[in-house]
Amino acid sequence: MALQAGFDQPIEQSQQAFRLILKALSEPGQTVTLPGGPAWGALNAASTAVLLTLADRETPLQLAAALKSEQVLTNIRFHTGAPLATHHAEIVLALFDAQLQAADLQALPHGSEISPELSASVVVQITALEGGPKRRLSGPGLEKPREISPQLPIALWDYLLERPQRFPLGLDIMLTCGERLLAIPRTTRVEEC
Repeated sequence: MALQAGFDQPIEQSQQAFRLILKALSEPGQTVTLPGGPAWGALNAASTAVLLTLADRETPLQLAAALKSEQVLTNIRFHTGAPLATHHAEIVLALFDAQLQAADLQALPHGSEISPELSASVVVQITALEGGPKRRLSGPGLEKPREISPQLPIALWDYLLERPQRFPLGLDIMLTCGERLLAIPRTTRVEEC
């Protein structure tokens, strides 16, 4: 399987992408456009940029079946060195598509009271960041409530509305579409409008 390009300017682009990912996580519901980069196989450009920026040899990954092609795996191994997780408890970063199910979310590590940082970060590729049911976000990073309307799988909306684990436990969610990313960290409250 042929290798595909990573960032053209790895240091500058990964630094820029890291700042933008942090901006999205610190300002929930704010859409950012990640630096122009490649899209590997079924991964969109934003998901690929997240991998190039956040994944390394110490970042066990989980990929949805539809995203786990030999092309994607070869490029992840070459560009990041990130291994695939062999057990659910070791997953640090998970990538899903619109077929995400509730069982997928429940199986991920949600951290513990002593080590909440051991929860997984979840990237979900969706078809649109607008046009879905409106939801209201509030909490840290938001001066006033913000409305969003991404087209999410039902299982993810249910998870976000119910938040089965009490803070500081939970999952940090990053939604990607094309080159754009919108984040809903575990600190954010999500309500129906």
